Amino acid sequence: MNPILSLLLWTILTGAGFIVSFFPRTLEMRLGKALGRFLLFVGGSRRRIAIENIKRCLPELSPFERTALLKKNFEHYGILALELLHIFSPFPGHYLKYVRKIVSVEGLENWQKAHEQGHGVLFMSTHLANWEIPSIIAALKGVPVTVITRQLKPAWLDKKITSLRSLAGCGSAYKDQRLTAVLKGLHNQKSICFVLDQYIAPPAGIAVKFFTAQVHTFGVFGLFSKRAKAPIVPVFQTRDEKGIIHVVLEPAINPEEIPEDPKEFTQALSLKVEGWIRKNPSQWLWVHRRFKHAIWENQELPATP
Repeated sequence: MNPILSLLLWTILTGAGFIVSFFPRTLEMRLGKALGRFLLFVGGSRRRIAIENIKRCLPELSPFERTALLKKNFEHYGILALELLHIFSPFPGHYLKYVRKIVSVEGLENWQKAHEQGHGVLFMSTHLANWEIPSIIAALKGVPVTVITRQLKPAWLDKKITSLRSLAGCGSAYKDQRLTAVLKGLHNQKSICFVLDQYIAPPAGIAVKFFTAQVHTFGVFGLFSKRAKAPIVPVFQTRDEKGIIHVVLEPAINPEEIPEDPKEFTQALSLKVEGWIRKNPSQWLWVHRRFKHAIWENQELPATP
């Protein structure tokens, strides 16, 4: 990135981080919704992506229901934006205190049982609510987590996020180090976190059904589990109307329960993720280009709301 633009970005984010540091959660929720409605108004290409994804994935919704969902979805993005700005607060320790204040964890005993098997743990999550939260709060609860991520630009931004995770006790590994990082981490009894609702090109990606599409999804999750004998703990998160983010750890899937066919297991995980989203559709990342090269079921797109 151009050094001047990088400095400008740093100045804006740090200034915004300073301001949101003083927001009570109730005000943050109200302002976040207002910001989201503004983002919907100026949404451009991302608004169009969200509209098309909602139409194709949820064809059973009426035009009125789609419009209402789109509005709530963008209100969620506004809240999410303010939540993420706390990362850039200039006050030492602010973000970790903020996370502790707004997060509730359920099912931590499911991770403990899986961890006690002594082979590490694989977390499977999704882009619901604030997806940065689970790894941070897990680390704060004593879970040795490593997040598989991508390198951010500019360099100071990547360093900022990585150091913040490190302060919480959460490690980071880049996608080009995925195989090595996963196997090494599991060998050292760490917990490795993946999100399963991203497009992954073949050969690592396997085409499975997700909503009304056949789309490539990370397909070697089960192989990792079987090779390392590491159980998989499904994790999802939702934000309630008061602003509390509920992180839920479900019972572990043990390696011996996983089918030999990678596609069969990937399909099962994909359906689980879809189920989470259907229960909380307004908090999923509909603006994401999840459906690259997807093969859709035979259907006509409903009219634009």
